[in-house]
Amino acid sequence: MTKRSIGPRTLLYPHPDLIIGTYGTDGRPDVMVAAWGGICSSSPPAVAVSVQKARQTYENLIERREFTISIPSADYVKEADYFGIVSGRDTDKFAATNLTPVKGDLVDAPYVGEFPVVLECRLLQTVEIGVHTQFIGEILDVKVDEGVFGEDGKPDIEKIRPFAYDSMRQEYYGFSGSLAKAFSAGKGFKQ
Repeated sequence: MTKRSIGPRTLLYPHPDLIIGTYGTDGRPDVMVAAWGGICSSSPPAVAVSVQKARQTYENLIERREFTISIPSADYVKEADYFGIVSGRDTDKFAATNLTPVKGDLVDAPYVGEFPVVLECRLLQTVEIGVHTQFIGEILDVKVDEGVFGEDGKPDIEKIRPFAYDSMRQEYYGFSGSLAKAFSAGKGFKQ
């Protein structure tokens, strides 16, 4: 199949919808949505998120060096979108959306109580990349709502119902179910 070049862009499918939770210098809980992020190490378990210097969350991360990442379910797509279109400098995003800030058990950062998956992170390092700073955090704990575990005792993505961001169309998309078993589906190609 012929490919058409569309030039260098911030394009990756899918972009996760990550809600970064921090406390401001005044102690007020704040959240922002970030699509530039993902797992970056398995040992230690770590996640990276990229934040522009102009964001309130950037200042909070530099000051506090701890953060959470909340994974919203599709039920909260409007709230998650709102977190990305207003600034924590002049808006209490939790009050505006009627969501609950919960103080992390292991870090000095809030998470969104209604969202089914939470990562508590301590800053390991930062990397300057153009207009963004990549914050790499060690995952100290993962908290998962009891109601989203499967019969096998593991978190069930179909119960969590996360969604992804399409940066080209600026739209959110859900997932439609399992396609194949990882580390198994491709075994037929082994010689």
